[in-house]
Amino acid sequence: MSALDRHFILGYGSLINGESRAKTGETGKVWPVKLHGFERHWSVMSVEYGMSSVAVIHAPEKTCNGVLVEVPYDQFPLFDEREKGYQRAVIDAKQLTTYQDHPLPEGTYWVYHTDDVIEPHHECPIALSYLDVILSGCLEHGDDFAQDFLTLTKGWTSPLLNDRKAPRYPRVQPELPTERLNTLLAPVTTLSIKELSVTYES
Repeated sequence: MSALDRHFILGYGSLINGESRAKTGETGKVWPVKLHGFERHWSVMSVEYGMSSVAVIHAPEKTCNGVLVEVPYDQFPLFDEREKGYQRAVIDAKQLTTYQDHPLPEGTYWVYHTDDVIEPHHECPIALSYLDVILSGCLEHGDDFAQDFLTLTKGWTSPLLNDRKAPRYPRVQPELPTERLNTLLAPVTTLSIKELSVTYES
């Protein structure tokens, strides 16, 4: 396969999580990276689920972290459907730096972005069921990567809902151990550890 035939999606939210990606379509190898020229925000993207999502917008001099995921081009319609409401655009290899010293593969790189940020509100808060999936995906790439997700995301003062007992996120992972996630979240959330510690119930 030539480089021209290889396609990659930059995942910066739930697509960081391997199990979550697998619920949408077939994917290949993953490279943890930083994306330059975009900033990640909490934004109202999922009104039908009553929750907010992360989105990136063009922002010179800004950075966010994520994973570059190889995706067969015939799987793109599945990911486009998952990321409905976002725009898919090509990004340049020069906009990426790696966490490891491994060279990035040649091919076409894509990112789902938005032009505007709509701040979360009480009817569409940040939902823990979604955030848990993202953070557990970040931990697949180490503590530093997870900390970078928290640091490089704007909007943590927005309303946050512990919906672990009644998840709003459609691709929830109810089996996740939340103790470690609670510790990571404590510095950035308005919820206390006690409020964070409600576990999932099937």
